[in-house]
Parts: sequence; structure tokens; C-alpha cells
Amino acid sequence: MPLPDGTRVVLVAAVARNGVIGDGPDIPWSVPGEQRTFKQLTTGHTLLMGRTTYESIGRPLPGRTTIVLTRDPAWRPAPAPGSEDVLVVTSVADALAAAAGTQGDLMVAGGGSVYTALLEHADAQVLTEVPLDPPGDVRYPAFPPRDGWVETGREPFEGFTRVTYERA
Repeated sequence: MPLPDGTRVVLVAAVARNGVIGDGPDIPWSVPGEQRTFKQLTTGHTLLMGRTTYESIGRPLPGRTTIVLTRDPAWRPAPAPGSEDVLVVTSVADALAAAAGTQGDLMVAGGGSVYTALLEHADAQVLTEVPLDPPGDVRYPAFPPRDGWVETGREPFEGFTRVTYERA
């Protein structure tokens, strides 16, 4: 089932200079204000994330519908306020179908394999560039501009820059 007209798939990630987005289930930095901009960007939309990312957060984020993509069809979120409303899917096609019945854009919030799987479906990417080179084992997928991506916005904040790319 395609997403309704006007609904976009947007990859949202904080990415270090060296491409790292995580170290196992952890984010290997703490940059003041970065999580606040994520909240402002994603509130009122639908969040899609992998099981590991969801478990690292431990609960659905308020003001957003949550879809969790997992290979385990028996997985369910641990009890937490709102966890009974989490949609669990086992494929990208199921995630897109589930998102068709939710509000706002589909905001993809990680992890690495989920970004890779959704990159071909994405209409936009909003990347927080973090000026660090931390160790980590999870990286954001490469997306060279020649593959149809154009930078359409750059907003500096103290300690990071948010960059928007649109599919050409």
C-alpha cells in the first residue's frame, strides 16, 4: 500500500564526521540541544525505528506514532506508557503499509540497517552533522549526490549543524 499523497519518507539521523551514528545500542556523544531539535522535527509525525533503537529508548516517544521494524515476528515492546500502541512490523513493505494509516510524514529514526533499507524509499534526509570522530560500529549509509540527492538547507546550531537533503 503506497503512502497517501503528500506523505513523505524522511530519514532523520545524527551523524558524526566519520559517519558513525552509534556504538552498539548507544549514541557515542551527548550534544546539548540535539535531542530537542529531533523532538521538534518529529513530533506530530510517525517514527519508524528498528528494534534495537526502540529498546535503547525503552518507550514510545510522546506525540508520535511509533512503528518498530524487527525480524522477530513474536517481539513485543516491554510494558511502558503507550507501548500498547506501538505497531510492530517485520518488513519494509509492512512498515510502509502501517504508516499509510498514521498521521504526518514517516520519520525514520534508525538504526543503521533500517536507514539502509529505507534509503531507496526516502524523499528527504535531515541529518544532524556532529563535529566529532567517535568510535562506533554503526554507520549511516552513503548517499552520494550523484545518486539524486541535493542539499536544500543548512541550519547551524551551537555544537552541530542540521542539513536537509531532498531527492532530486
